[in-house]
Amino acid sequence: MSMWEPMGDLVSLRDAMSRLMEESMVPRRIARAGQQERALRIPLDAYATDEELVILATVPGLDPDDVEITLEGDTLTIKGELKSPLENVDYLIRERAFGPFSRTLQLNVPVEAEQAEAHFENGVLTLVLPKAQAVRPRVIKVQSK
Repeated sequence: MSMWEPMGDLVSLRDAMSRLMEESMVPRRIARAGQQERALRIPLDAYATDEELVILATVPGLDPDDVEITLEGDTLTIKGELKSPLENVDYLIRERAFGPFSRTLQLNVPVEAEQAEAHFENGVLTLVLPKAQAVRPRVIKVQSK
């Protein structure tokens, strides 16, 4: 059980709004003066069942060999690069992101890294991380005398 800290939620909301405004108003491929270009931030969904953690990442147009997934301790990192579709054209509209991407997550549950599975389907990377036996719920049957 943990205490709710309302200021922590406000900071998270402020950071989310800042990131939203920055990503929607500032072109990603244009580095600001004196700054390095940032890696893209791919969208993720994550959920937990009694047995596993499941992470879904949208990475359209990539081959499985173009994605690097590492799990070190409780830190999961997904890296790769979305290639630019055409180089020598003058685009009228260009909204699809390209370039290197990286997402790092801190896992809050111990997992069995040796049994992890990852696969692609229709531009979605699905990563299944089985929970460690120690944290899986156990059902205890009540016996009567």
